Amino acid sequence: MALQSNSFGLGGFAGFGNMMPGVMLPPRYMGPLSSMPQLPTTDSVYSNISGLSLAPSSDAEDKAIVDGSQIEESDQPANKLKDDESDSKSSSENLEGASGEDNEGGEVRPTKKRYHRHTCRQIQEMERFFKECPHPDEKQRQELSRELKLSPRQIKFWFQNKRTKLKVHHERQDNGVLRAENEKLKVENYALRDAVRNVSCPSCGGPATLAEMSYDEQQLRIENMRLREEIDRITAMAAKYIGRQMPPMPLSSVCSPTGSSGALDGLHGSLPVLVGGPELGPVPDLAVRPFALSDVDKPLVMELAVASMEELYQVALAGEPLWVADPSSGVEVIQHEAYLQRFPRGIGPTPAGLKSETTRHTGLVIMNSSSLVEALMDVNQWAEMFPSIVSRVQTIEVLSTGIAGTFDGAIQLMYAEFHVPSPLVPTRENYFLRYSKRVEHLWVVVDVSVDSLRGNPPPSLLRCRRRPSGCVIEEMPSGYSKVTWVEHVEADPQGVNSLYQTYVDNGMAFGAVRWLCTLQRQCERVATVLANNMPSRDLTVFPNPEGRRSMLKLAERMTNSFCGGVSASTAHTWVTLAGSGGAADDVRVLIRKSVDDPGRPPGIVLSAATSLWLPLPPSKVFSFLRDERYRTEWDILSNSAVVEEVFHVAKGQDSGNCVSLLRMNPIDASQSNMLILQECCTDESCSLVVYAPVDITAMSTVLKGGEPDTVALLPSGFAILPDGTHNRSSLSMVGTTPSKEMATGGSLLTVTFQILVNHVPTARLSLNSVATVNKLISNTVVCIKDSLSKLPADNLA
Repeated sequence: MALQSNSFGLGGFAGFGNMMPGVMLPPRYMGPLSSMPQLPTTDSVYSNISGLSLAPSSDAEDKAIVDGSQIEESDQPANKLKDDESDSKSSSENLEGASGEDNEGGEVRPTKKRYHRHTCRQIQEMERFFKECPHPDEKQRQELSRELKLSPRQIKFWFQNKRTKLKVHHERQDNGVLRAENEKLKVENYALRDAVRNVSCPSCGGPATLAEMSYDEQQLRIENMRLREEIDRITAMAAKYIGRQMPPMPLSSVCSPTGSSGALDGLHGSLPVLVGGPELGPVPDLAVRPFALSDVDKPLVMELAVASMEELYQVALAGEPLWVADPSSGVEVIQHEAYLQRFPRGIGPTPAGLKSETTRHTGLVIMNSSSLVEALMDVNQWAEMFPSIVSRVQTIEVLSTGIAGTFDGAIQLMYAEFHVPSPLVPTRENYFLRYSKRVEHLWVVVDVSVDSLRGNPPPSLLRCRRRPSGCVIEEMPSGYSKVTWVEHVEADPQGVNSLYQTYVDNGMAFGAVRWLCTLQRQCERVATVLANNMPSRDLTVFPNPEGRRSMLKLAERMTNSFCGGVSASTAHTWVTLAGSGGAADDVRVLIRKSVDDPGRPPGIVLSAATSLWLPLPPSKVFSFLRDERYRTEWDILSNSAVVEEVFHVAKGQDSGNCVSLLRMNPIDASQSNMLILQECCTDESCSLVVYAPVDITAMSTVLKGGEPDTVALLPSGFAILPDGTHNRSSLSMVGTTPSKEMATGGSLLTVTFQILVNHVPTARLSLNSVATVNKLISNTVVCIKDSLSKLPADNLA
């Protein structure tokens, strides 16, 4: 057997390259070593192939790179595997490689491959064409072939090699850039590692091993630094008020709801004697000392605010035995013995003659926690948020603005008057601290009375006292907040009309349910104002977004004016016109003069109000009074007219919360049309139906997005309250939302009218005007009673 040589003439070793995989040749005697062919040396081999390069296979573009050289295909049969793999071309130059000696078998030596180089002109033309078109098609290759006298295959392989070479060149450049960037990052990494190893704590100056510190430990250290900064801030503030540096305050962690009764001892203990003033007693004595708030009192007032915040936090989140459910009614009540044991150092015992009212309720509010805290700490926003509860409010002094950019740690001294929309329930006045604090992931906003800190406080401030009350706010997903509201009030029960006695005694008049339900409804209203697209309830004409917002703003001002004028606020005095002995259904009137008020028509305004009990649930009475289909049965303004709803704006999920623009179309063509703006508000604690005639021209401006503050309004309407005799189990349990239907029990209805009796503010009020208003409100009450008694229950949705 004669072994074939390879293309480099390497003797018999090339023959093994043609063996099939997995086949072994039998052993055979090859003769003596002296008879074996001599292999050429390495130098001779490379000397023959220097300057040459092999052409790539016909279908592989990214193989060998040849610059200006191609391999010409040999004229051997197709059964030669090595020859089939080389797609060479014809050229002008032929270089033969070295070969070994002939084998003894006399077999024919394989044909050698021939290598050819392109001329400089051919290379230049192909380079020029490559710049214009790196991927020539078949037609372009044929043209180059004819012009350069090369075969199309040679053109094709040259362009393949050129593209591959260019690609490798770019990759090499990119690799160089990446290597340089990698070296730069390594240097920075080493520098950061050295900096971390040498880092020191900014507070103590010691080494800080951040790499070995857990995430929880890092968070605790951050919280510790924040608390130290707050302590330093409060200490500096107290030093400014007192005139000397205060001793460091110990850190007091907020106790869990299951903490011990002495958890507040560190805050309610005796404070040190202050230079420049009398010896001051413990914090509880602060609320009963009869002298005005001074600079010496302010640090103690801040201590009282912090203690009240911790008490509210625990009361809001506690369960049994502090809060238990009444087995007879299901109402959740606080156990006063357990309360006194747990908080023995509050603001002192309950004064004689005052009755304690403690309620708690939890629900979701469509507003984030930061916006809620801002609304509660801004007196103007707070009054607008609770117009049916807060009649007057004033910030006396801001003791601390809190951490910059937030209300965390803000403390302010406030005065407020709280009311019920009826002249038969006396208002409650409080002089109190409001303190907002962020505790872990919660916000706490607490109120606590400091009425006696005023010199010679008026008796009205001593008839009601607020123990730590307020809300705990937890941020929830999708912009909601979970709010737990606590109202802990001690008030004088005298002065309440017997018609409202049960309603007030059950804690429904000023309790947590009323606060939270009002907050939920008002937050839905705010979301409606901010929304861009609202359903039009299939009305043919609907105002644009700017007009809708203007109409909502006008309706809000109308309702706020109604709530402020229907209560027994100390800002005005009601006079009883009819009856004797102060009966509940007596008509009470109030005379006001409107001068230079763009929101009211100028002249003398006569307000009249009366309250009565109806044997129907509040939801039924509310549905009857707000429905325009039944308006002609009780409204003298719509008598002998067809009432049509022109515009309707929903203010929340409940269909009863809406603003409507009604048009009175009189049957008599000689009479002109009249527009009435009506707002309906309802929740589980209170329902309102407020309306006022509006000028057509002014309302057209509002619907186009004009300013609503200049539209003159005299609102009238109805306030509907539960009588307090129905089952309140669903209303009071913590963590539940009150049911829509409070089926049992009656309603307390207050009817209020406002009429302009004279356009001249200085004119005298005639008795005929008073008699007319008295007759108007009395007839309206009779019509409402008769209509409700005749209507089937199914007609009231």
